Amino acid sequence: MHSACMATKTISIDLEAYERLCLARTSQKESFSRVIHRARWDSAAKTCGTLLESLKTMTPASEAVIARLDAAQREDSPPDDPWSPGGN
Repeated sequence: MHSACMATKTISIDLEAYERLCLARTSQKESFSRVIHRARWDSAAKTCGTLLESLKTMTPASEAVIARLDAAQREDSPPDDPWSPGGN
């Protein structure tokens, strides 16, 4: 008789992610690996073509939003010292 040795990897996750994994278990004995294997991950490629297609159905920004964005861009200036903690 032989035992299968499975490679493992230790990861760090935040408490919210840990709690979500715990809630997703079907039983207390289910491993987090099994929970992750059951998860459905978006496998669609993120491409420029996908972005361009989605832009066709998006509602354009209003004139007011564009004006606020333009004003914010004009008022934005680089920090005096980009390496200081506060940026200025």
